[in-house]
Amino acid sequence: MTRPRRSLLFMPGSNQRALEKARTLPADGLILDLEDAVAPDAKETARDQIAQAVAARGFGRREVLIRINSLDSAWWEDDLAMAARAAPDGVVVPKVSRVADLKLIADRLSAAGAPPTLRVWAMIETARAILDADTLAAQAHEPSMRLAGFVFGPNDIARETRIRMVPGRATMLPIITHCVLAAHAHGIEMLDGPYGDIGNMEGLREECGQSLDLGFDGKTLIHPSHLAICNAAFTPPEADVAQARKIVAAFELPENTSRGAIQLDGRMVERLHAEIARRTIAVADAIAAMEQ
Repeated sequence: MTRPRRSLLFMPGSNQRALEKARTLPADGLILDLEDAVAPDAKETARDQIAQAVAARGFGRREVLIRINSLDSAWWEDDLAMAARAAPDGVVVPKVSRVADLKLIADRLSAAGAPPTLRVWAMIETARAILDADTLAAQAHEPSMRLAGFVFGPNDIARETRIRMVPGRATMLPIITHCVLAAHAHGIEMLDGPYGDIGNMEGLREECGQSLDLGFDGKTLIHPSHLAICNAAFTPPEADVAQARKIVAAFELPENTSRGAIQLDGRMVERLHAEIARRTIAVADAIAAMEQ
């Protein structure tokens, strides 16, 4: 089943009002955060509040993920144990760099009795993770690893590599393309990192369009005001959906079922276009179902 992941909003677990507000926001998913958005002296409170919020199951059809603290921290084990009990849709793991990191998380989740539906999202935000993106993504073929996708982390990448972040992200494009290729080569999702200039809506609109063009499946966000623009960018236009349905219907005609290419409206359309069309339809239908 296709699940919309146009927008996944980070929400600080230490902010009770934010957790309550999250129940009403038009986000496809929520990332309840225990890492960057939570001060060290608030980690325990945030953990307890997230556990209660997830247990209440009040987020409707939104996908619910918990971002734990990094594996080099003093908090990640308690974070993961809580997540295994609370059973959200998944956990987001910062600074995954090695297959051993993924295996450690998967083993701990299984030992703690986490349901198989609890998936792992690896944040790609180190130089080693970028270099080994294909090897990391390949772990998705092993069900016990629970790997659902990658989350691109531009800020930590910039910090570690000294690559400058510039408008338009030209300096990051080779890295982004490499990671997107690795993710989709192994059938997992790839989510873009957040746009940091909160008040620059035109810049956000341009980056969301670029994200879509580069092959991202959606974008993580750090402010609710970004949701409408992000959702619009990753929603297939009605004209595209109508054309997609037309392509699929044409290939399903008895005279075309065994053909690899057909003419449609004066254009040559190949069967691969029908596959693209089916995904467009699936995404559009899933969005429509979620917004009912």
